Amino acid sequence: MDKKITPLPEIKRIFVLAILVLIFTFLSYTVSRGYINKSNFEKQILEIANKNEEKIFTINDITLFSSADSNAEVMQNSTLNIHNLYQYTDIAIFLRPVQEELTYKNTLKDVYIDNINFVKKPEAGTPNLYYKSLNDFATSKHIEENKIENDLHFNISSEDTNDLTTPTLFNNCANPLTLGYVNNNIKIDYTLPDAFSQIAYDGSLLKRCAVTLSSIASSVSFDIHITNNLDQQFVCPIYFEIPLESQDGASIYDGKVLLKNNTNYTFYRCN
Repeated sequence: MDKKITPLPEIKRIFVLAILVLIFTFLSYTVSRGYINKSNFEKQILEIANKNEEKIFTINDITLFSSADSNAEVMQNSTLNIHNLYQYTDIAIFLRPVQEELTYKNTLKDVYIDNINFVKKPEAGTPNLYYKSLNDFATSKHIEENKIENDLHFNISSEDTNDLTTPTLFNNCANPLTLGYVNNNIKIDYTLPDAFSQIAYDGSLLKRCAVTLSSIASSVSFDIHITNNLDQQFVCPIYFEIPLESQDGASIYDGKVLLKNNTNYTFYRCN
């Protein structure tokens, strides 16, 4: 009986196809096992971290107040020459111990901020971050000597005092960490007619000077470092957008924006 002989090229194609199927099956198994192992490992690490990471300090409230002001001069022809139109946002960050009972573990020994970054820079103006006294909160006052160049260290006090002209925090977290964001020189030497006709030195100036909100939109990030009285060190990265509008439809064009953010920032142990 004559045997049917498969042509050699066909045999090669079948052989190559079989090898490819075997390789694909092996790789699929290896990759899937690797993914499962990686996922299991990450899950285990996360579970261990959650079990071992004791929460000592937290931030549940960040209050932001935004408005605007200017350095201006009334000219002889009753026009207003604005030398520096600036937008500012005052920032109050409330540090809190997780446990109400105060111990060496949840009281402050040292606090500082660093790694300041304007994640989104405004198109108009020059932004900077300042220390701002709680006594001056929600006012346009900012002191140039308080501008933060790289980092800001706070004095830690256990005494009841109203002198917050220098960066000061009570060791029991009784007062908030206060900062001031200032975007200077949004408009320089800009002239407004009729200087005495209903000009308010607040956020409405931005609208009168034709400043769009999108041109001054900005966001800020930085790290807050805490050392407690057991010399344990903690860090918490902070990020927020500069509020120019509120959820109820108001905007800085109306004069001011007050925004209270309920947050859940936690400080993580770093030593």
